[in-house]
This record gives sequence, structure tokens and C-alpha cells, in this order.
Amino acid sequence: MDIAEKTNTDNQDINISFLLDLSDRIDPEKYPNPTMNYYERDAAYIQSVSTAFYSHLRGKKVRLMNDKIQIFFDPEPLNQRINKMSNNLKFSFTRKTTTLEKIEDVRKVYDSMPVEIYKLAIADNKYVGSDTWKFFKTKVKDYCIEKDHRNILVVLTDGYIYHKDTKFKDENKSTYITPQTIRAAGLNSNKWEDKFDENNYGFIPATEGLDNLEVLVLGINPDNKNPYEEDVIRKYWSEWFDAMGIKKYEIKTAGLPANMDKVIKDFILN
Repeated sequence: MDIAEKTNTDNQDINISFLLDLSDRIDPEKYPNPTMNYYERDAAYIQSVSTAFYSHLRGKKVRLMNDKIQIFFDPEPLNQRINKMSNNLKFSFTRKTTTLEKIEDVRKVYDSMPVEIYKLAIADNKYVGSDTWKFFKTKVKDYCIEKDHRNILVVLTDGYIYHKDTKFKDENKSTYITPQTIRAAGLNSNKWEDKFDENNYGFIPATEGLDNLEVLVLGINPDNKNPYEEDVIRKYWSEWFDAMGIKKYEIKTAGLPANMDKVIKDFILN
């Protein structure tokens, strides 16, 4: 999309947050992909989102500026260089602080820095899982929702959630999902949905009242041993979002960035 093109969000205040899953799903040796590594896809998706945000800024009058973009992890990486980079990816634009140079910085920084974060995480080789469920429970309202803004959270994940310190169950509801738990539940046959509904599987709702949050999930990468895996993952996430009050969301698989670019920009700019 041309940066000069007008969008439906021109006069809205937009608050975009990313939640990056830096678990071993990004390891190119453990999960190789001959077409394009998954961490490179993530970085390209982030770039598409940031380009849409840049387009929004360029189409908005400076006196109306009140927009933000930022990146989060849960848990936070131990590598201080990664945390420093994430701080450099936090931008807040107001009437008093906005300059053309600062707007251009968004594009420059988001074009290069996310892939460096992934490379550092891979080099560290200290994957501690992704505590996505806890992020929604304890942080999403404080970190990702601003009053009178259009709040968008972009979650980069393969669709599986697991962290050793947040592993709880309430009957068949849980705070985690892995290929192993899907198999153990028997959700790998053409009767999976009946079994899911009858036994009340799914995520435990982490919070409620998220009606002012939109969520775009990117990078779903189901285990190909189960032909129904993607459907199961989508049902887990969509019912979880519904239970937490999220009204607008999309859940997308790990497609090639060239194919995903329009999908991402349509979500952000419409």
C-alpha cells in the first residue's frame, strides 16, 4: 500500500503491541523449513505490521497524533541485548513529540532490529517456553490497552502454549496446549470436534473484559502428523478469545510473508 493512500484508520489513535514467542519453535535446526525459516517469517510479519503503522502515521495530521507501537516477551529474555533492542522498538507519537525523522525511524528500526532479536535468541539457545497464557492474565490490560485507542495485539506463535511455571488444569480446560496433549486427548480423528465439545476441552480463560482489544495471531504451525491439528488449535484459540471478550481477531498460519503482507495490512488498516 502506498504510504500516501488514505485509510479507514487515518484519524484513529492506534496502539499496536507485539507478543513474541521466543521458544524453540524458532530454532532452524530443530524445526527446519527449506523455503524460509520460521524466525525469518516472524520478522517479515513484524515488518508488514510496522509498515502499516508507518502508513497510518504518514496519513495522519500531526496535531491529531497519539499513537504507539511496542514489543513484549513473556518470559522476558535473560539476554540484556535483546531487552535493550525491545526498548528501542517502543515508539510513542503525540502532537508534541512527533517529527518526520521519528516517523522514519519506525520503518528503519523495524526493518532491521526484529530479525536481530531472533538471531540472538537462537544463538543463546536458552529456550524457556512461551508464557502466553500468563501474559494475557497479568499483563495484557496494563501493557496493551490504552483508553480511547484502537488497541491491536499481534501474537507471533506456532499456536502451541507451554511454560513450566504456568501449567494448570481445571478438568479438561488448561493453560497450555502441545502436540502431545492434543494426542493424549484423542483430538486426532475425524470425530475430534465432537470429543472436544462433549468433554469441554480448551484454554482456561485468563481474564475477561477484553472487548477493547483486537488480536492478530500469526505463524500457526500445526504438527503435520495430525491432519486435524490446525482445526484443533484454531478452536482452542478462538474459544479462548471469545471467553475473554475479544470481538475482533484472526488466526493465521505461517504462510510466506509475500502472501501474508496484504492480509496483515488489511487487518491493521481497516
